[in-house]
Amino acid sequence: MGGTFTGYDPPRRHGDQGDYHKMGLQHPAVTRIHACSPAKLNLFLHVTGQRPDGYHTLQTVFQLLDWGDDMTFELREQPGITLSGDTDDLPPEDNLIMKAACALNQPERGAHIHITKRIPRGGGLGGGSSNAATTLRALNTLWSLNLDQPALLALAKPLGADVPVFTLGHSAWAEGIGEDLSPLALPPRWYAVIIPACGVQTAEIFGHPELTRNTAPITVAAFFSGAGHNDLQPVVMALYPEIRKAWKWLEAQSPTARMTGSGACCFAAFDTEAEARSLVARAPAGVAAVAVQGLDRLPAIERVE
Repeated sequence: MGGTFTGYDPPRRHGDQGDYHKMGLQHPAVTRIHACSPAKLNLFLHVTGQRPDGYHTLQTVFQLLDWGDDMTFELREQPGITLSGDTDDLPPEDNLIMKAACALNQPERGAHIHITKRIPRGGGLGGGSSNAATTLRALNTLWSLNLDQPALLALAKPLGADVPVFTLGHSAWAEGIGEDLSPLALPPRWYAVIIPACGVQTAEIFGHPELTRNTAPITVAAFFSGAGHNDLQPVVMALYPEIRKAWKWLEAQSPTARMTGSGACCFAAFDTEAEARSLVARAPAGVAAVAVQGLDRLPAIERVE
């Protein structure tokens, strides 16, 4: 897959390396890569069952966003991975960036990774999963591994249910435990994303006895006709008053208001950037908000040689 997402033919920009850029081929002089590690929204999220191994089966639509964390990957002569920036002080065994780097199984190679976070932890925006997928893709290019997309997806699946969609690099309809993906073309939208000052533990919500686990599956056509909700939302609202307060304000502003993932973030969809920014400007004191554009396909990783 290399430096571009499969199926995406980006417009030529100043500094592009011709077919190297468009086809994801490794330029021999690449020693540093800059990449946006994007956020996602769940436009709906149904829990359709629970497997014997405890995992829940889902239906959802992943909307990728033109907004996220900044990541830089730089070659090191010494073997091993070093990490700096907004790392949340997680131990390596719990850090998805380090797990993704280790999944490539290249102990003789080295890289330094720096991350500047924008995606809140525990917000339902997929920050950790996106960081892992971006790491797989970027190191594949930086180290000239030439792994194709199926190989990268095979590495992504054990890392977490949301990692494959970021590795795919395309907004998608998802089933199974989130790994059964079908690329989906979504209407152009801007989103006002509300970020309450708290985080949610996904395992807590999926383990809650009041969670609905038997929602009937719907079709893609039904989704495009307006069907769908978030089964996790009632549980989250009951447990987190600060999220409930932000949601009630957002719901009063827009009929499209919804919570993403297991929270804490909520969003509303708009046809124009001006509408999304207008709502963000009216966000109540103490509640962060951002206006972001939805993307069907993620852009190519930016490479600095």
